[in-house]
Amino acid sequence: MNHPDMYRGEQIVILGLAKSGFDVAKRLHERGAIVTVNDKKERHQCPEASDLEALGICVVLGAHPDNLITEQVKLLVKNPGIPYSAAPVQRAIELGIDVVTEIEVGYHLCAAPIIGITGSNGKTTTTTWVGHMLEDAGLQPIVAGNIGTPFSGIAADASEDQCVVLELSSFQLKGTQQFHPHVACLLNIAETHLDYHGGMEDYISSKAKLFANMDTSDIAILNADDPICSALASTVQARIWNFSSKQEVKIGTYVDPSFPSDASAASEQTHRIVFRDEHGVKHDIVNVDEIGLPARYNVDNALAAVTIAVAAGAKPESLRDSLRSFKGVEHRLEWVREHQGVQYYNNSKATNTIATQMALEAFQGNIVLIAGGLDRGLDFKELVPYLRERVKAVVTLGETRHIFRDVALEAGLKSVKVVDNKDDAAEAIQEAVSAAEQFATEGDIVLLSPACASWDMFPSYEIRGSIFKEAVHSLK
Repeated sequence: MNHPDMYRGEQIVILGLAKSGFDVAKRLHERGAIVTVNDKKERHQCPEASDLEALGICVVLGAHPDNLITEQVKLLVKNPGIPYSAAPVQRAIELGIDVVTEIEVGYHLCAAPIIGITGSNGKTTTTTWVGHMLEDAGLQPIVAGNIGTPFSGIAADASEDQCVVLELSSFQLKGTQQFHPHVACLLNIAETHLDYHGGMEDYISSKAKLFANMDTSDIAILNADDPICSALASTVQARIWNFSSKQEVKIGTYVDPSFPSDASAASEQTHRIVFRDEHGVKHDIVNVDEIGLPARYNVDNALAAVTIAVAAGAKPESLRDSLRSFKGVEHRLEWVREHQGVQYYNNSKATNTIATQMALEAFQGNIVLIAGGLDRGLDFKELVPYLRERVKAVVTLGETRHIFRDVALEAGLKSVKVVDNKDDAAEAIQEAVSAAEQFATEGDIVLLSPACASWDMFPSYEIRGSIFKEAVHSLK
C-alpha cells in the first residue's frame, strides 16, 4: 500500500510521545495532516516535544484535556502500550473515531512488500535472523517494528524493490485495520500480557489480526507444533506454509531425522533442516547442530526464519551460511563471560514463564537462576519441574521475589537467596550476581532469566540486561 495523500487536511491526534509517537507525528505532518500530540508526562520528560513544535505541530503535555478528542478528529493514533481504557481512547470509540497504532499508518505509507512476524516468544531473534538471511540473499531488507525502529518512521522511504521485515506485538496488531503483509508468520502462542488484553481470547484475536487482510496471493506461516497456531489455519485466507521441529510438513521447513546430506552417506542418520516447496520438492539446507545459536527453541526460530526467507524470495540452499553465521540478539540467551569456570548468560528478554522455561531447557543443568520482577499475579508453579531438574540455586529479586522463593522451595531447592534491595536497582542486580557467584562452582551456568517484566525496578528489559552484564564484568 502507498497512499501518501490520504491524511492531508485531516485532524489527527497522536496519543503518547514515545519514539513511535514522535516518528508518526512527523510523517503525518509532512503529508499535510493537522496533528496534535498529547502525553500525560510533563515537559521535562518529553525532550522530543520542542522538535515537534519547531515543525509547527501542536504538543499538549501534562494531562489528557477534556477537549482533546472532538467530532472533528479523523483518527487517533495511540502508543501501543496505552490501554484502551484510557479516557481519550474511550472518547474516540464513543464518537466512532478510528483508533489505530502507528503500524496502520506505516502500512498506508509503504510501497515495499511487508513481512510481518509475531508470537509470544522468539519474535526479535526470528525477525533479526530473517533480516540477516535476506541481506545475505541480496534482497535489501529493512528491519523495523517492535524491534526498536518505528515502522512509520521508515515506511515512506522504503522502495518497491526492498522489503520491510516487521516484528509485531499483540499491542501493535490490536490497533490495525487494513494492515496487509505479503508474508506473515505466527511463531507461537503462550499465556502472556493478559493484564493488557483481559484474557486469552483478546490476546489470540489480536495476534490473528496479522492475517486478517491476506488473500491467496499471500503466504501465512504457522507453527505446526503449536495447537493454537494450527487451529487458526482454518480462519486464514492466504496460502498456508508451516514449520515444525517434530513432524514433516506438506509445505515449509522441518527437521528430518533421516534426510541424507551432500556430505554424508544415505545410510547415515542426521537431523537436517529441510524445506519442502509447493511442488513437493525437498531442499536440504543444513544439519541442526550447525546453526549458530544454542538451545532447542532456537531450532524453532531457525525453521521459522528459513520459511519466511524463502517465502520472501530467497533460495533455500542460499540460507546455509546465514544459519551458521547468525549469533543472536542482545538480551536473548546472550553469553556474557566465563569467570572462574562459570558461564554467565543474559536472558533479560524472558518476561514470561514460557520464555524462562525454554531458556532452562537450553542447558543440561547446574544452573544458578536469577529471576523475578514485576508482579502480574502469576504463581510460577509451572516452572517447578524445570527448577527441580535443572536448577541448583535461585536468586530472586523484584516484586515477585517472595513468590519465586516459595516456588524454588516447593521444587526442593536448598540454595535460595532473596534480594530485598528495592531502592537501588543497580545495587540489587549487583547483589544478585554476587550471590549467584557464591552458589556457582566450576562448570555451572549463571542465568538471568526473570520470567517477569522489568518495570517494577527498570525502565526496560534492555536496561535490566545491560546492568546485569556490567555487574558480571565487574566480578574479580
